[in-house]
Amino acid sequence: MKEEYKSLFKKELDRFTDKLEKYVSTENGDWSVKGFIDVYKNIYTISSDTKIVSKILEIHIFPQILQFAEEIGYKVLLTEHQNYYPDLTFINKENEAVKFAVDLKTTYRKRSGISSFTLGSHGSYFKERDKKKNIQFPYNHYLGHYCLELVGELIRTGSRVNFVSTKKQSND
Repeated sequence: MKEEYKSLFKKELDRFTDKLEKYVSTENGDWSVKGFIDVYKNIYTISSDTKIVSKILEIHIFPQILQFAEEIGYKVLLTEHQNYYPDLTFINKENEAVKFAVDLKTTYRKRSGISSFTLGSHGSYFKERDKKKNIQFPYNHYLGHYCLELVGELIRTGSRVNFVSTKKQSND
């Protein structure tokens, strides 16, 4: 039964990432979010700082994540602390023992490949998988662990740096 849950969740997550790509980027590959506006109607462009880009994109996709969870019969639990793993816990509505960990990551391509990013603290929860230190639920309570990575490219134009999305390559 666990393998069925895992297989179905992975299949649905793969389907969701295809849909998400269209949501976060335009046809020519630019991010669909260009900046933000304050209550005084001042418009601010997004910096190329990946921490800023990451947070804005996480906020931007969060409604899509909630809709995805609802469509597949899960609820989403956000991590209780900033330095806890994972960012999102998907809990099956009919069987709350069925949980999946999803961590959100944003990075960019460099000429030599993809810029590095951390997958976590490699904290004690990897070693003691039944403990709850720095993790929402004990590691062994999750049926699967996934990383949803948003990869972009830094495009330099004059003195400006633009962060644009990277379309998936097709093998067709």
